[in-house]
Amino acid sequence: MTTQHKIAIIGAGNVGAHCAYKIAQKELGSIVLLDVVEGIPQGKALDMMQAGAVEGFHANIHGTNDYKDIKDSEVVVITAGLARKPGMSRDDLVAKNSQIMDTVIDNVKKYAPNSIIIVVSNPLDVMTHRAWKKSGFPHKKVMGMAPILDAGRMQYQIAKMLNMSIKDVYAEVLGSHGDLMVPIPRFSTAKGKPITEMLTEEQINNIVEKTKQGGAEIVKHLKTGSAYYAPGSSAAKMVEAILKDAHQIMGVAAYLDGQYGLSDVFLGVPARIGRGGVEEIVEIDLDDKEIKLLHNAAEAVRNVCEKSM
Repeated sequence: MTTQHKIAIIGAGNVGAHCAYKIAQKELGSIVLLDVVEGIPQGKALDMMQAGAVEGFHANIHGTNDYKDIKDSEVVVITAGLARKPGMSRDDLVAKNSQIMDTVIDNVKKYAPNSIIIVVSNPLDVMTHRAWKKSGFPHKKVMGMAPILDAGRMQYQIAKMLNMSIKDVYAEVLGSHGDLMVPIPRFSTAKGKPITEMLTEEQINNIVEKTKQGGAEIVKHLKTGSAYYAPGSSAAKMVEAILKDAHQIMGVAAYLDGQYGLSDVFLGVPARIGRGGVEEIVEIDLDDKEIKLLHNAAEAVRNVCEKSM
């Protein structure tokens, strides 16, 4: 390995474990995988390191139940919390996951006060805001994962509709992680061409709806859990951009301070990510309808934040 970065992942369930595995494959640094359930992080860490022998990557993953082990972590990924079950909305998870988040943040402040926090726990925009408020960290050092995931789901739907490689598709999604996300079809492209020039309005509406329901569809199939491969990979991509100081533009749930006419809310927007965390909010030229949808999403997030804080 060429780096000695330290990354902590809080929550060794499916999302946290897959995130750890992707980070290990990328050889980004040493990983601490923490969970409150004894044996789970230890067993998964051992399994992943042995997989490295098969797949050809060197991994240093420490499974633990002790928060002391996250000391001096540079990035902390928080996946801890209850997963959705069929019929549940992300907002249904607020009360329980708020308690879990408070415990996690107390320990992050104690042991990794200089870290950058990436929140994956649902409801994501609300939990990201709570992590920021409870931590007292600068807002640029706290962000949520969702827009990368939502864009990935839209890319999949576009590629499927056009019978095209997903590698040739780009999707732009803003807003909250849930029913009020704001896919932007006119900024979404296939082989560099806007999909609005390639698909009918009905086809685009179908893609947008399937994107919004992407997580719920997976929950419906799994019945006892929610998505984890795409969320885990999305968080790992953010970790990579931070540790490599990539200054890469990607969709994240970031704190808005006047951008898009919004303030004091975490919402999905394009942002430049690097060693300093969220280095810049990128403001794309939205039309009146898109701005209204974004503001509606912000209002909904604020309402849940006010009820839960």
